Amino acid sequence: MQAGIPMQSSNRRSFASSVLSIALVLLAFELAGSSSANAIPAFARKYSLPCSACHEAWPKLNTFGQTFKDNGYQLMNERDSPIWQNPSYWPVSFRITPNYHRESTNRVAIDQADGAEQKITNQGFDIGGLDILTEGTLYKNISFQIIPSSDNNGSFHFEAANVRFDNLMKSPWLNVKVGKFELDNIISEKRMMTLSNNGGSFQLYHFIPPGDSNTFAQIGDNQLGVEVSGHSLDSRTRYSVAVLSSNDGNVNLPSNSYSTFVTASQAFDTGKLGVDRVGAYLFLGEAPTFSLTSGGTPVVGQGNKSFHREGVFGLFYLKKLDFNLYYQHGWDSAFFGTSTAADGTPLPAGAQSPAWNGAFIETHFTVNPQLFFIQRSEWVRMSRQALATNASNLGDIDAYTAGFRWYPFMISRAGFAFHNEYSFVRQKGTSPSGLNLTGSSLLFGFDFAF
Repeated sequence: MQAGIPMQSSNRRSFASSVLSIALVLLAFELAGSSSANAIPAFARKYSLPCSACHEAWPKLNTFGQTFKDNGYQLMNERDSPIWQNPSYWPVSFRITPNYHRESTNRVAIDQADGAEQKITNQGFDIGGLDILTEGTLYKNISFQIIPSSDNNGSFHFEAANVRFDNLMKSPWLNVKVGKFELDNIISEKRMMTLSNNGGSFQLYHFIPPGDSNTFAQIGDNQLGVEVSGHSLDSRTRYSVAVLSSNDGNVNLPSNSYSTFVTASQAFDTGKLGVDRVGAYLFLGEAPTFSLTSGGTPVVGQGNKSFHREGVFGLFYLKKLDFNLYYQHGWDSAFFGTSTAADGTPLPAGAQSPAWNGAFIETHFTVNPQLFFIQRSEWVRMSRQALATNASNLGDIDAYTAGFRWYPFMISRAGFAFHNEYSFVRQKGTSPSGLNLTGSSLLFGFDFAF
């Protein structure tokens, strides 16, 4: 998406400064008496393991946690099948984040000022949306995931709903998943450690050039389809091939087009430094440029045109310090780039297929299982505009995020994190008047699951 810069109203900076001061004092006080951290609820309860067995810092997975996930939420022992569980065991966790946040946007067209642009800032107390996380096994080697999720107004949808058949032909190299699921991104947006309005998603996973209508190739969104995946016994070598409906995971959206996501990666043991991983991916397909309607309701997508995204990624560890590196090249049909329906309507004069390159580096410093620092720097640069008359840098993004999480406790019954974050996004030429649009988010919150 274009820079997710929310429109806000006025504030008093002194209040935000006061909240920050109180938060830091509270942190210093609590750290003095902190105890060792464990992990998040459902699977820890099932297997009587500490949460740190699977998480470097919740919700970020470690190598063991990735292998557990790859095995279909199984340890590959006699406790995997639900028949061996206490009948009272229920594999469900609830997650929500009460918070204080401040949002600022530098240029917003104001009706009362006859459309003149003003800087708008909002601040106050809020809550995040609710995730109901239920995952586990229906039987040995048949696993499931269902995540009803709501926004902070309580409007629910299914973020994920899938079943997976694990270890087909008694081999970890053949697993099949059907339903709505996250694409097999090792650098997962669903497990990311940032939560603010501007910093709570990867810009590259959702980037759409200004004037482009292709909303179907957002890598960060869960998709509807079927996935075939496999991995070595220790998950050092992994692959995934998913065939998806080109509807960006939306149900009942009329579409006769498909896309494919392919990825593979290889991990290397670097001894005391940790386990590093490198990989590559390709996301390509076709999607409709318009729909036929009946009574104003879309009934079938038409005018399919192509798109593709490809890139490389790496995870590198230096003991407590680790780096996530990501690069992407993107390309859309000129019909998408100029928002032209392929129904016989001619392309604008000089129209061409837009293309761009982007990258981010995310750095984590895990002081201990209770204290985790993060920063992320993201850049997107247009290499070809859909219209040559556009400025060459129209839509370019610079985004920066920094923060820390402190975990007072994390046990098999509940997890709790004190989350602090600042993020900033600037996009070239996308304000109502065609100037640069910038936004910032400041967030202090209590992220908990039980």
